[in-house]
Amino acid sequence: MKTFGLNYDIKPEYVEEFKDFSLKVIDLMQEWPGHVETRLFIDAAKPNSMMIYSNWETVDQFKTFMKSDDFKGAIGATYDMLEGMPSHKVYEETGGLN
Repeated sequence: MKTFGLNYDIKPEYVEEFKDFSLKVIDLMQEWPGHVETRLFIDAAKPNSMMIYSNWETVDQFKTFMKSDDFKGAIGATYDMLEGMPSHKVYEETGGLN
């Protein structure tokens, strides 16, 4: 399984709208092959900073979703809400802490 973090800084006046929109996109992701789980996290110290944490069976399945018209349409609708470009990060499993 692969985990991806999609990080967004939102203009303060769009926080609620972005949050609602993100939850709709997460619902859409539930139907994609390889999707395991996705959650939206909000930074307690900076409430307009959010991360979508998403688990997928493979990197290729995630990339297929990212290239889809569904995702492109969704992300395109949020550009005006963002303070800057989003950043995406892949998290690797380390085998646990010992």
